[in-house]
Amino acid sequence: MWPLSVHASFRAGLAWALLSAILGMDLSLQESLLLKSLGLSAKPSPKTAVPVPSVLWRIFQNRKTPTNKGLEDACKVEEFNVPGNIIRVFADQGHFIHSRQPQTLLCLQKRLYFNLSVLEEGERLTMAQLEIKFSHNSYHTSSRGQVFGLRLYQTAQLSLRGMPSREHSRKLLVEQSFAQLHKSLLFNLSGVAKDWQTYSKNLGLVLEISVGGGDGASALVSWGLQSLCASIDSFLDTSLLVVTLSRQQCKASRRRRSTYDAPITPSNLCKPRRLYISFSDVGWENWIIAPQGYMANYCLGECPFPLTAELNSTNHAILQTMVHSLDPEGTPQPCCVPVRLSPISILYYDNNDNVVLRHYEDMVVDECGCR
Repeated sequence: MWPLSVHASFRAGLAWALLSAILGMDLSLQESLLLKSLGLSAKPSPKTAVPVPSVLWRIFQNRKTPTNKGLEDACKVEEFNVPGNIIRVFADQGHFIHSRQPQTLLCLQKRLYFNLSVLEEGERLTMAQLEIKFSHNSYHTSSRGQVFGLRLYQTAQLSLRGMPSREHSRKLLVEQSFAQLHKSLLFNLSGVAKDWQTYSKNLGLVLEISVGGGDGASALVSWGLQSLCASIDSFLDTSLLVVTLSRQQCKASRRRRSTYDAPITPSNLCKPRRLYISFSDVGWENWIIAPQGYMANYCLGECPFPLTAELNSTNHAILQTMVHSLDPEGTPQPCCVPVRLSPISILYYDNNDNVVLRHYEDMVVDECGCR
C-alpha cells in the first residue's frame, strides 16, 4: 500500500490538473465569446502578412489623433462621407483569362472576384470602391503618350469551364481611357456590391485593358503592341474597399476619445485605475496589426456615506448608501462601475486574411461612479 504522502500528492496533482482544465475551458470560452463580439468566428491565423493599404493606415492614424470636436458620429466614416464603422479591403481572388482567339488590341483580360461572404448578417453596405493599381515600373518610355482603354463588366453567367460566356453573360459597368499606368484608378461599385449582398449571385467581374482605347489603334504593328502590353499584367493589382455599418456595435454622437490617463493619486474612493492591455499577452499579436495594446483602465474603490458629487452617484445609490449606514449587514454598499466609456479602432486580419479596420464601442473606461 502506498504511503499517505503519496496519496496526498496524487490527489493534489489530480486536483490541480482538473482545475487547470476547467480554467482552460473557461478562458477558451471567454475568448470565443469575445471574438464573436468582435465579429470573428475564430481566432485568425494569417498565412502571410498582407501589406496594409495606405488608406486604412491613414484612417487609423486620424482616429487616434484627438480633434477639437466635442462630439462625432461614430457611425460615419468621415474620410469617405458615408455611414459605417467597419472598413474591409478584399484582395482579388480572380485569374487571368487566356483567350484562344487573340484580339489584336487587347492587352489583358482578367476575371476579378472578391469574396464578400464574410459580411455579417445585419451589416448594411454603404460603399464599395474598386482600386486598380499599376506599379511605376510598368510605365516606360515606349508607352509615353499612348492611350489605353479599360472596360469593366459584371459577370452574370459562367460557362462550364468557369470562363465567362460571350453572349448575354455580362453587363458593361465602366468604359474609360487613360494615358498613364503608374497611377491608381478608382471606381464606385457600391450598387454592384449591394446587389451581390442582397439580390444576385456574386460571379465577379471581368476587366479588359486594350491599347488605343478602341478601334482607332488598328494601325499599330504587332511588335509595338507587344511592347506596350508586355508589363501590364505583371504589375496589375486590384482590390475592393468595402464600408459597412453594423448598428449593434455603433452608437451615434459618442465623444471622441482623447488621450486619457487614470489618476494615480492614492485614494480608496471609487475612480478609474490604470490598466494597459497588451495583445501579445493574450496571444493575439499575430493577427492584430495595430494598436499593439491600449489603456483600457478599470473601476475600483469604495462608495462611502455620504456620497459626494465627485463619485458620479445616482439618487438610488445615495439612498442605498444611507440605508447601508443604518443596516450594514442587510444592505450592501453601491458598486464602483464604469459610467462613461469610449471607443477605439483596431486594424487586423480577419479569418480570410483580409485587412479590416473596425470601430469598437465601450472599450476604454473614462469615468467611474457609484451605482
